[in-house]
Amino acid sequence: MSGLAVVTGASSGIGREYARRLASTGVNLIAVGRRRERLEELATEFPDVSVQPVVADLSMRDGIETVIDAVAAQPVTMLINNAGVAHYKAFIDLPREQAEELVGVKVLAPTLLTNAIAPHMVARNAGQIVNVAGMIAFSGPASLEEVPLRRAVYASSLAYAVAFSQTLHAELSPHGIHVQVLLPGVVATEFHERQGMDLSAAPRMSAADVVTASLRGLELGEIVTAPGVEQDNLLHSVFTADLVAFGAQAPELATRYRE
Repeated sequence: MSGLAVVTGASSGIGREYARRLASTGVNLIAVGRRRERLEELATEFPDVSVQPVVADLSMRDGIETVIDAVAAQPVTMLINNAGVAHYKAFIDLPREQAEELVGVKVLAPTLLTNAIAPHMVARNAGQIVNVAGMIAFSGPASLEEVPLRRAVYASSLAYAVAFSQTLHAELSPHGIHVQVLLPGVVATEFHERQGMDLSAAPRMSAADVVTASLRGLELGEIVTAPGVEQDNLLHSVFTADLVAFGAQAPELATRYRE
């Protein structure tokens, strides 16, 4: 492989594994994260490729602009929107600043970075965009008995990534660009520890397996990649049902809403 990949959240977890895997195959990196020493370790580990560390907090508009400036006019061939933050809390207990941070990292940052990079991919008629979300994007209908985790803003931000990726792929695929949304379950990284959550007893997938699934999914042409779902027809059923409901609308008021 060759090319230039932008990886956000590259200082730990899934993002770091993406960076290491891509660099090991000869891909140059723009590695984005909050911890400079972690990003510089990547440059030391892979001296045969170019690793440009970009220290930025993607929950802040200034941080997003820092990355946009760093990638401007560069021949980016792959964008990995991976940066994450959780803040699992009941909605009424979620401080405004944490809500802003969550939406900034998981919605605004990937949207604006993609907006900055995609036109250059279109001009070259090639590129790959991966938006890392999670299976919890499908948890909206679950009761608190089924999924006790308070997650209204977090789950909805991941659901945005699913719809964003699917609709964006439809727009950009005629221009040679493939968009993938990656939906891991619980992964063995520092992510939950930084939120003060101990999930060591829960079955967890490795970050390496998650990245393996993503890269293989790109080879298979998948738009939605769920590393831990064996029966991919389940995903197809969900999206087919979505389209059936979408297509069933009519300009007349449904009977149940009439007096």
